Amino acid sequence: MPKHRIKHITRYIYPSPVIDSANQVMLFPMNDTQQEIKKHDLIITHQPSVEIFTDYFGNKVGIFSIIKPHRELTIESVIEMVTHEIQLPDNSIAAASQWEELSNTREQFPYMDFMLLEKFESQKEISAVVKLLMNESITPFAVAELMSAFVYNTFEYKKGITNVETKVDEIWELKAGVCQDFAHVLLVMLRIVGIPARYVSGYICPKDHELRGEGATHAWVEAYIPFHGWIGLDPTNNCIASDRHVRLAIGKSFTDCTPVKGTYKGSSEHILEVSVTIENGSPKKESDSPTPVFTYQVHNPAEPDNSYRKFMEMQQQQ
Repeated sequence: MPKHRIKHITRYIYPSPVIDSANQVMLFPMNDTQQEIKKHDLIITHQPSVEIFTDYFGNKVGIFSIIKPHRELTIESVIEMVTHEIQLPDNSIAAASQWEELSNTREQFPYMDFMLLEKFESQKEISAVVKLLMNESITPFAVAELMSAFVYNTFEYKKGITNVETKVDEIWELKAGVCQDFAHVLLVMLRIVGIPARYVSGYICPKDHELRGEGATHAWVEAYIPFHGWIGLDPTNNCIASDRHVRLAIGKSFTDCTPVKGTYKGSSEHILEVSVTIENGSPKKESDSPTPVFTYQVHNPAEPDNSYRKFMEMQQQQ
């Protein structure tokens, strides 16, 4: 039962005071048989009241507003938790029976939501690759593992060449990106072959800095496997998501489970800093202000103040 302490800091810095900041946070880890939350503190500048509700996908969502002028907004989430190993799908059930069960299930609620495909130009090309990997003589889980391995082996993990708005067509052409991009490609491949797949936002907890995606929020995919349920596949690290993956939220894509997003009135110029530090085992002495691993700066001096600004989904998952 690995123990983790996760500190996630999001900081917005503005050159001049802004007002009417309305924000949504999805920083509440799931509490279930796979992960047991011992303590969770959410600390926000000016201590606003946070209203919490459950969304369509079962995620906990917090919303808050800061009306008065401010030049900095810091959102700090500190989680102490225990994770448990997952059970793998039963390999003794015949592949034919699993595919038959899958064909009867995927058009039912809630699985049908995770079969939706947006239109994109590279669909024929991706479908051709999927056809080569598809093999109904093996189980859906085995096919899903093949596809995850294909993404891992075909795409280069490279920061800075994509952003939160990068579409599947561009990712497929670049054959590179970060965990968010890897997850979106795998989602498409699984759905084409008829396996319901959902996007997962969370954290990865490495032991010796050997996993990609450390120091920021991470993303992977959960595939629905007949007679078993949902199981996570991490194409960024070519592994099954287990007790080193911490789930925050699930959805059809990144837009359904963005960790932090919001709007405000004021200058469009701002700096966004994000840091995620993870301790495995007993807590250690740490710096009050960890070095941000993700920094995003907006320059737009031509824009007037006091206009309505909308900065959603700026935090690309690495």
